[in-house]
Amino acid sequence: MFRRTFWFTAGAAAGVWATTKVNRKLKQLTPESLAAQAANKAIDAGHRLKDFAFDVRAGMAQREAELGEALGLENDPDAELPAPRRVVAIDNRAPGARKHGITSHPTYENGSYTYNRNEDH
Repeated sequence: MFRRTFWFTAGAAAGVWATTKVNRKLKQLTPESLAAQAANKAIDAGHRLKDFAFDVRAGMAQREAELGEALGLENDPDAELPAPRRVVAIDNRAPGARKHGITSHPTYENGSYTYNRNEDH
């Protein structure tokens, strides 16, 4: 008799537990509840996006200060910028042609220029 009472009580408790779980899930899936959840997630995403924008702005200000310090703009506002760097052209002529000033391409001066575009290729 105690076995039957035990299993009856266990079954009733399982039924109540399952019914409660199903009712909670149904309440979560109502249109009003889904709209409220979506609104909460949108607000949360907005807060995260705002925090990200603040972090980006702070990083930009920090980097601008670093660059100003590196260029010397922060120390003296009337100071000039550093001198521009000198760019050296690359000489693509053959090594022997560099010594004697010979160009590797035909020019108009020596009269060897032709209009045949396939000649160079």
